[in-house]
Formats: sequence, C-alpha cells, structure tokens
Amino acid sequence: MVRIRVLVVDDHRIFAESLAAALAAEPDVDVSAAGSGPAALRSLERAAAEGRRYDVLLVDADLGGSLPGIRPAVPVQEVGEDGLVDGISLVAGVRTAQPHVRIVVLAEKDDPRRAALALQAGASGWVAKDCSLSRLLTVIRGVLREETHLPPALLTGVLRELTAARKHRTESERLVESLTPREREVLRCMVAGLGRKAVADRLFLSPHTVRTHMQNVLGKLGVHSTLAAVALARRAGVGPVDLAGDVVERGGQLA
Repeated sequence: MVRIRVLVVDDHRIFAESLAAALAAEPDVDVSAAGSGPAALRSLERAAAEGRRYDVLLVDADLGGSLPGIRPAVPVQEVGEDGLVDGISLVAGVRTAQPHVRIVVLAEKDDPRRAALALQAGASGWVAKDCSLSRLLTVIRGVLREETHLPPALLTGVLRELTAARKHRTESERLVESLTPREREVLRCMVAGLGRKAVADRLFLSPHTVRTHMQNVLGKLGVHSTLAAVALARRAGVGPVDLAGDVVERGGQLA
C-alpha cells in the first residue's frame, strides 16, 4: 500500500492534534503536526534529509508567526503589519524549497481574495476547517493527482480576483519597461530594502544621483512612495538585487 505522508500546520494545538488523530485512523495516511511555520519548515527539512519527504501540507490560513528568509507572496501593502500573509507566506516558501509538496490551505471562512492569493503562492486547494473528514481526504488524494480544489461558492470570486491580478501585473510590467537600465537597477535595490546611501555605495553613485534616480522611478511608475514602488515591482516580477553580488529577477507566481 502506498502511504500518503501528511503534515498538519496549525498554531491551535487542539485542532492540529485532533485533525492529525482523525487522519491517522486512515490505513494509507501517515500524519504529523507542527504548531508554527518555523516548526513546519524544520519538519520538512528533517524529513527530506531522512529520505521520507512529506506529500501534502495542510496549512492554517491564519497561521501566525515570523518565517525567517521567506518573502511575502504578495506586495507588502496588501499584507499584515508584520509584512506576512500568515499561512500563505508559508505556502510560497515551501513551494519554492520543496516544489513536489502539495499544499492545501485550511480556512475558518471562505474568502475569494485570500483563496486567490493562496493559489498564486502555489497552493493546490482551499478547504473549510469544518469540512467533513471524507471531504478533506478527497481533497488530499485529489491534489496528489495534480487537481486543484476550491469550494464551489468560491469559484466565481477567485476567478475574478485572478483576472484582476493578471491585469494589474500586465500594467505593472508595462510601467517597469519604461525605466532605463540604471533605473531598473535602482528599483531592484529598493525591492531589496536598501536605503539611498546603501544604493549609492552599491552602484558607485553619489547619494544625490541616487535620489534623482529614485524620484524618476517613482514618477515613471506613477506612485508616491518607495513602498508602493516595491509593491508594483513585485507584481511585475521584479526581484531584489542579490546582496551577495548578482542582480536577479524572479518571475511572478500568478497561477
């Protein structure tokens, strides 16, 4: 019998342990639980090192806590004050590090916008926490067959959100293309969180020249703050400058 290895990630201990116990009663399911994003990452890394990778993650949409080294899956002005989209940031990080893992987001309520963000981040499903065990097992087995699972009531809203996101990305790409190569370099530095002096040191320019470039970037992008410029750049697929030395540009994660 082929066994499915499942990791439940939820900071509500009673829920996580109860769900894990219910799943463990299935003859073809091996299940573990993690109470935070960092704990989940450690479990994934340990399992991979031991040659027993997880197949499916069940991630709480409202998972709290900081995830070192994981960038938000969406522009920073669209997330919480800590710069994270809770469980959705974990989705993005895991899909980058271990793309073979299928991820299902468990949510307290239906939310088309956040469900769309989860799909953009790499999730294969969005399921209500109070769904039946049989429904959850159907989703788990379905995502392993490369299926995407959403509640029927969410389909229209999610499609609307994804269509709007594609439109915004196209507009953002057009604006970024209007920048000169030097301005794009400056923008990548801004995405990396570098201040004016740090950008000047990196690009061997005077702070005054960097200030001029930054003002030009904001003007051409039609925004009024660095935060907004960074958000637009991420929508366009512009990644941060590699602080180790190379400039990189990452593609968008739009589904």
